[in-house]
Amino acid sequence: MTDDIVNGNRSTSAVSRETAPSDQAESKSRQRAQLEQPIDMLSVARTAQIEGAGLKLAAPAKVNLFLEVGDRRESGYHDVTTVLHAIALHDTIYLRRTDPVAAKAVVDAAEEGAPTNTAVAGPEGNVYVSVTCDARGGIAPLTVPVRDNIVFKAIDLLARKKGYTALDALSVRIEKNIPHEGGLGGGSSDAAAALLGAARLWGIPEDDPVIEEAAFELGSDVAFFLHGGCACFTGMGERFDHILEPMKKALVLVKPESGVSTAAAYRAFDEAPESVPDLAKESLSASAAGDVALANNLASAAEKLLPELADVRAWLDSQDGVETSLLCGSGSTTFAICRDFNVACSLAAAAQSRGWWARTTMFGSLKAAVVPDRR
Repeated sequence: MTDDIVNGNRSTSAVSRETAPSDQAESKSRQRAQLEQPIDMLSVARTAQIEGAGLKLAAPAKVNLFLEVGDRRESGYHDVTTVLHAIALHDTIYLRRTDPVAAKAVVDAAEEGAPTNTAVAGPEGNVYVSVTCDARGGIAPLTVPVRDNIVFKAIDLLARKKGYTALDALSVRIEKNIPHEGGLGGGSSDAAAALLGAARLWGIPEDDPVIEEAAFELGSDVAFFLHGGCACFTGMGERFDHILEPMKKALVLVKPESGVSTAAAYRAFDEAPESVPDLAKESLSASAAGDVALANNLASAAEKLLPELADVRAWLDSQDGVETSLLCGSGSTTFAICRDFNVACSLAAAAQSRGWWARTTMFGSLKAAVVPDRR
């Protein structure tokens, strides 16, 4: 008895010893016929070309150094002024072409009830897009239908806006390090990376204005990640105002297990609106991120919905080496700027011991981008 059989796996050699002579002859005849069939080298070459190594892209997170929610417009949206700053924590996106014939078979099977992570995109239903997500570092897995994933929406929108009609299939794998419902812009950054990756595969120049148009349609944060660094936005948070010189300080991110609905936070804000201190508003004219006074007039509303956020903030503010802290957007991540990287590391470990998700990272001038292949 072979090791394969002992381990519960019946090897080919073991099975052949148990097969009757007539069955052995028939099996050898089938194998010989398969070997004698001509190989379609064009098909092999085409598959190899389609299923190449693909692209690797970085999708950084962000924090809001400043967030002022203003009046509610008739459209239901609010006036928003915000300063966004990219940080080193990032998702990694792997994007490659696959065989559209095989992808179509997956979609067809799904119509009969089989589970799938593939959906049809493009102006003529010509692009098959599969999206998988590997959650890392203790963050909750993201389980949404592929059509509801902003990465799928980004690829679909770019194909439609460019009139891309070629039959194609794209596989997207996301290594997720940025927690969702954290106010860190992970989904928006992933979408920006997907736009850049699809554009590269389809031969669209990176500076094609359609890419930025698509980004703004998907959301103002998506457009920010095409440029990264630090920038101020006004209007409803979608109108670019000016660039600020990025910081290079260390920070720690702390997030409780629960999240806050952005819509619910805005409703709570409308019931009891707060204003941003005038001194903080005046700092918006600064040309460097380090000179912006941290402010977020949506924080109180979010903390009322999830009181644990106030506990996180109070704990951070009481720690040695913390310069200042702030809730990011509507939460549920609070960030604290630290005296140095060692302080940030110590705080992350202490926060994790309290049952919170925490990471140490750095401010930077990062943006969504294709990672160069250095092989």
